[in-house]
Amino acid sequence: MNKKNEWLLDVLKLIGIVFLITVLGQIFKQYEFPETNIVVIYLLAVLLVARFTNGYTYGILSAILSIVCFNYFFTAPYHTLFVNDPSYLITFFIMLITSILTSALTTKEKLMTKEANDKGEETQILYNLSSKLSDAADLEAVLKVTVESISQLLQTSVGCIYVGEQKNPVYVQQIEDRQIHRTVTNVDEIVKTYTNLREEYLEDLDSFGFPVYGKEHLLAIIKIDLKVEIDCLKQKKKLLHSIIENVSMAMDRIEITIERVKDKEKMERESQRANLLRSISHDLRTPLSGIMGTSEMLMDMMDKKDPSQSLLQGIYQDADWLKSLVENILSLTRIQDGKVVIRKEMEAIEEVIGSAVSHIERVHPYREIQVEIPDEFCLVPMDARLIEQVIINLLDNAIKHTKPEENITISTYYTEKEVVVRVFDEGEGIAEEDLSNLFKIFYTSNTHLSDAKKGIGLGLTICETVIKAHGGTITGKNRTDSKGAEFTFTLPLKEGANHV
Repeated sequence: MNKKNEWLLDVLKLIGIVFLITVLGQIFKQYEFPETNIVVIYLLAVLLVARFTNGYTYGILSAILSIVCFNYFFTAPYHTLFVNDPSYLITFFIMLITSILTSALTTKEKLMTKEANDKGEETQILYNLSSKLSDAADLEAVLKVTVESISQLLQTSVGCIYVGEQKNPVYVQQIEDRQIHRTVTNVDEIVKTYTNLREEYLEDLDSFGFPVYGKEHLLAIIKIDLKVEIDCLKQKKKLLHSIIENVSMAMDRIEITIERVKDKEKMERESQRANLLRSISHDLRTPLSGIMGTSEMLMDMMDKKDPSQSLLQGIYQDADWLKSLVENILSLTRIQDGKVVIRKEMEAIEEVIGSAVSHIERVHPYREIQVEIPDEFCLVPMDARLIEQVIINLLDNAIKHTKPEENITISTYYTEKEVVVRVFDEGEGIAEEDLSNLFKIFYTSNTHLSDAKKGIGLGLTICETVIKAHGGTITGKNRTDSKGAEFTFTLPLKEGANHV
């Protein structure tokens, strides 16, 4: 009921009650009841008006109208507003004050009762909401509870759109006693509109939109039909905010639960993959070592000019490449399992580089590595075995992507806080689409030399893991001074964090 109709109904109630009391007074007068009885029934009229109308105004008006009617119909001279006996003026005054006080007390008691009932109803709604939200197993259940509770609170149509990150948008709308599921097409536009909303709500063509924010992002939009009365919306504002906060916490909880389940599944898959890789790698190491040892022994037993030497050399190199691949897989699984402990000691980076270059030259005797080291000497805290493996992986990566005649250089220099090691070549460089994926596990470039052996994307991942465990940094990019790629890693000169 709108305010105009409510006001008209209250006026009719006032007039009707006073009229009926006046008729009753006329009956009392015919039976010659004392005037005090007529005064009392007019006080009753004031009480009835205060009870069945809204606000203090109608009670006060009924008090005034009752005095006028009493004066007009029941005091001499009758049917005028004058009085022959001045003492009636005191009677009218006392009657007016008594009526106003009685009306005020009755109206206040009624308002307090109504307020208590409203609070009780709101508390019940909030309790039911919290209870149902705690039992909600998924986001769609949260939406259903939300629209049902707000619709019950405001007695209007309510919708709720979930726009979080877990799955496709869901829109549930409560219309009277039924719920409707709708599709949402302009989700990006909705999210953009409400993400940086400065107002409390946004008035749309057919609804008021209240955003529901989570800890990190926008979760949902609550749509309340424009037909709801603004005064009702303002009165229920505090409770509406409480509902929105409860909904936000429930959605955050479910999102976190879903994320944890996904993380657990991901961890299980990673664990299974690591176990499989570890098992395969262990099974391959023994036969590869046997192949390498046998081929090396046969090369030593045969004449150097024998044509079979090149065949045996190829077998040895392929087996060594496979063994290196297996070692990388085992290293990665040990690092991921946290079984690799960084044992730092003060080492000379030049010696570590020299050892790594010697290893590469043994495996690739026809490739020449240029080494540039500074004149100054400084000891660096590091795990020499792991840093040597990093350098070997970087040099091996450079060999894969260069031709035999193209230069590969490793250089080092010191700054105030760290030592910098660069491995750069004059090869094919890094494709633009590969730059952001260089250190991702199992990522391999599609651009390789025709005669290069393709890896499985573990070498650079291991390099990054080891360097970060030392508290350093590693980057890869194309050279700016000439063609080719350049990888740079740093190690702090002072003892830092040691974690894998």
